[in-house]
This record gives sequence, structure tokens and C-alpha cells, in this order.
Amino acid sequence: MNLLHGVGDFFSLDIGTNSMRIVQLSGGSQRGWSLQKFAYVPITPQLTQDSSDLGKKRLGEAILGAVNQAGIKTKNIAVGLPASKTFTSIVETETLPEKELKKAFKYEIDKYVPMAMSDAKADYTILGPSPNDPAKTEVLVSSVAKDYAENVMEMIEKTGLNIVAMEPEPLAMARALNIPGAIDATMIVDFGENSTDLVITFKDQPRLVRSVPGGLTVLVKAVANGLNIREDQARQYILKFGLDQNQAEGQVFRILNTHLDSFASELTKSVRFFQTKYLGGKVGGIVLSGYAGVIPLLTEFIETKTNVPTMKGNPWQLVRTTTEQQRMLMNVASEFAVAIGLSERSND
Repeated sequence: MNLLHGVGDFFSLDIGTNSMRIVQLSGGSQRGWSLQKFAYVPITPQLTQDSSDLGKKRLGEAILGAVNQAGIKTKNIAVGLPASKTFTSIVETETLPEKELKKAFKYEIDKYVPMAMSDAKADYTILGPSPNDPAKTEVLVSSVAKDYAENVMEMIEKTGLNIVAMEPEPLAMARALNIPGAIDATMIVDFGENSTDLVITFKDQPRLVRSVPGGLTVLVKAVANGLNIREDQARQYILKFGLDQNQAEGQVFRILNTHLDSFASELTKSVRFFQTKYLGGKVGGIVLSGYAGVIPLLTEFIETKTNVPTMKGNPWQLVRTTTEQQRMLMNVASEFAVAIGLSERSND
């Protein structure tokens, strides 16, 4: 099992709270990508939260059903790991020839993992010279609890599939949504069901990775309580009206404005932290994904609060699709960032 590495013929799997996404691409980062196979399967939170043997079996059966629905033949699979289950950081080390650096870091990685190495699976990727100090090299380190990783592997491998790579979801998401060749840094924000993943990329590399508590569920509960309505109705209001002050007598806007103000403050804190660490670095844009890309007027709200140009992300920006594929993906295309990012792990 490779936490960050792994190439060859494979497909990707992203298991969310309410749906499962599968993607298989052909091509590469140099030649460009084409969508070969995909599947989008609605699931219930109970399915992913059931840790019993029966629950794992049912989830495995759902995964196989999605694979068959997509028509995928390969058994090799790359799996996303939730940010809440992983620890990712960027560290600086002395610049050495690549072979020497890899050898040295292999024995130093335990210094950067927040748990005993006997209880963890860890991996690293050399990012290159530090933008701050050419005499230093930046290395991305990621780890996951061994028990969690082994449970995921066992559940999937019992279906007959073969895990060739596991990767933290924020890194995959950033790969799909990053703006290639951007001069300034880009903050990529995925507003999920229960939490928000945040990655700042600079010179096409991740430089800050965070997970912020709170997602759409918090907003749904707030609107439901504030308007004394059911949560499913509150969800509909949020996704339909968003921050439009002219809808629902402005009631939904006022509730969301209060909660999202603190969310925007977290984004501003991350911008300041990055610009303090990387002197001369500037966050030139914010890219929104997940529910942040579909809640009406949230893009404008974030831009006003952070004073940083903000746009909705397109995870398909580097992927060629047919007209028929576009039609089938029309209502769910924005949810594929992690799955696409996992599949864009370059074979070049």
C-alpha cells in the first residue's frame, strides 16, 4: 500500500456522505485526460458509518455495484481518505541530492507524524526547493492511523479489488481544481457535508492543508431551527435561495450570514498565515468546490469578506468528455473533484 504513490491502470473511488463517485481516465498530465468510465451512486450516511462486519459487507457490495455500473474491468483502485482521518503537513529539510534526501527522510519521517510509527502508515512527497529559502527543500508528509487504513483495505480487498494507492482527499481535490500555471497562490475550498477541506497551492504545489470543522449540516440545522421547519426543507431553502436577500423575506440570508461570517474569517486567517510564511507570496484567488460551488451568491459573499477574487471550481477543466457524458453528469458534475483528482495521479 502506498499512501501517496501508485501508478498504472486503475480507477478511483470517492466515498462521500450521500454518494459514491467512481472515475477512470485515460491519457496523462502531458497528453491530456479523457473520461473513460464513471459512476455516481447515491448512498445513505448509515451505510458508511456502520463498522460492523455486515455493514462493511454491504458497503463492499455497493462499491462493486458502482464498478459494474461504470463498466470498469481493471481491479486496481485508488481510494480517497477523509481529511478527518489523515494528518498532512509541509515541512522543510536540508537540501540534498534526491537519492540522499530520500534515504535520510525515510528515517526522519517519524518526527513529523503525530503518533507512534507502529500505529501509523505514513508517506511523503518531495515538493522541491522552498520558496522561502533555496537552501531548504519542502516535503509533504501525510499519515493515517494504521487501524483505519487496514480496515479500509480489508473491506475493499474482500470485494476482489486491489488497492494501489490511498491519498488524503484534500490533496486529490486540489489536483483537480488547481489553476495550472497560476503566478499567485490559489486557495481551494471544498465545503462538504460535515467539514470543509482547504488547500493553498503555490507554484503548482500544495503549501497549506487544513480541515475546518463545519459544513452544510451546520447550516441546515441553523435554518431549520431558525425558521422552525424540517431539516430537509431547510436544505432545499439553502440550495435554492442561498444568500439572496430577496428570497424568503431575507430570513434564510440572515441566518446564513451569521454562520458564514465565521467561516469566511477562517479563510482570511489561512490567507494571512500563508502570506506570513511565504514572504512575497500572495493568494490571488479562491476556488470553491462542493456545496460552496452551488449555494447561490456564496461566491460573491466569500469574495466580499476575504477581499480575494473568488470563483466556482471546475474539476473537469483538464478532462475531455463527450456530449453524452456531459448530459449524464449535468446535475452532479461539481461533486467529482476528489474522484477526478485521484484519477489524475500522473503516469507520465
